[in-house]
Amino acid sequence: MTLVVALGWVAALAGITLGVPQAVRLWRTRDVDGVSLLAWQAMLVLNLGFFTHGLAIGQPNMILTNLLALVSTVPILILLAKGRGRVAVAVLAPPLLAAALIIAGDLWLGSVAFGVLVVTPIVLVNLGQGAELVRAPQVSGVSPLYLIFGVVNQALWLAWALLVPDSGTAIGAAVSLAMIAFNLLWWGLRRLGLRPFFVSTE
Repeated sequence: MTLVVALGWVAALAGITLGVPQAVRLWRTRDVDGVSLLAWQAMLVLNLGFFTHGLAIGQPNMILTNLLALVSTVPILILLAKGRGRVAVAVLAPPLLAAALIIAGDLWLGSVAFGVLVVTPIVLVNLGQGAELVRAPQVSGVSPLYLIFGVVNQALWLAWALLVPDSGTAIGAAVSLAMIAFNLLWWGLRRLGLRPFFVSTE
């Protein structure tokens, strides 16, 4: 097994487990407070987009990661829809349409186009968490291990993409790594006493 193949499978293993803790928590508690519907819709777009991109470039690690990630993403979206009194089809339809557009761009325009198109859902996934870290009165509910694991996961995918090489995955992983690293840094600053900014007043 080469270094590139091993790195790809380590990244795949890390990626498979990311949504599991959230899915288990929602399933057990049915408490959807603080869970971003938009972020999980964007995660569905990413899972479908990267699954298809993995098929297009023939990378089993990317295919398996995103196929198994759907096992946690779809139930999370269904539980969020139910918890918010929304119809599951209405919650699933927009990300399915967005994924179809990204997949079409990948298949017709190539890997660089895929990397550019996939940046939007990457930003949506990470922006919600970043905004909460900046403006929430307390950040004690945010798991530092999840943030650290996210940084490690994206660093692995970026290293793998640079070695393969796959420009689409490299672009997506670099943007995601930067945003998750910001979230981790901001979480650390908040835990050290930095006050929130832009707190909404009611």
